[in-house]
Amino acid sequence: MAFLSRDKLEAMGFRSLGQNVQISEKASFYNTAQISIGDHTRIDDFCILSAGEGGIEVGSYIHIGCYSSFLGNAPIILHDFCGISGRVSFYSHIDDTSGEYLVQPTFPDKFRHMISDPIIVERHGLVGAGSIVFPGVTVGTGALVGALSLVKENCEPFWVYGGVPAQKIKPRKRDFLKLEKKFLEELSKHSEH
Repeated sequence: MAFLSRDKLEAMGFRSLGQNVQISEKASFYNTAQISIGDHTRIDDFCILSAGEGGIEVGSYIHIGCYSSFLGNAPIILHDFCGISGRVSFYSHIDDTSGEYLVQPTFPDKFRHMISDPIIVERHGLVGAGSIVFPGVTVGTGALVGALSLVKENCEPFWVYGGVPAQKIKPRKRDFLKLEKKFLEELSKHSEH
């Protein structure tokens, strides 16, 4: 996978851009002035980040796998240490498909009704391959969404969810919190030298 140079990344006009950012030259970005990317983050081939008015905030130490998409007018926020697997789709803005309105962007807005709400993935949240996350969802701290899930409601911290629609399955171990602390301590020691 070929990553863009720092010069090319800076020329793209992101709202903010951290250090040691790896972005595939095959990823696509729209409205970069509304996109923030933290430190030590990697975005792989064929990802699409299309920011609306609410913007997209990607924290530090985050990996976004191939073919994932971030779409919508409302904010999409990934806190530090999140993992987004391949082919995950975030929709912070969707059409009302009840049948009361016309659907899709080729119609003027006056004929449509949009549902728009922020999506938040909290610290250490993980979203498995092929999953879809709808507007208004918060994936809580340390929660895991299993592959091929449809997430329409909030996921409580430190629980595993899965299915269509996603349901609470079992508690998730929290050992990673100790490892995070150890990792940050080692990082701090290295930065002192």
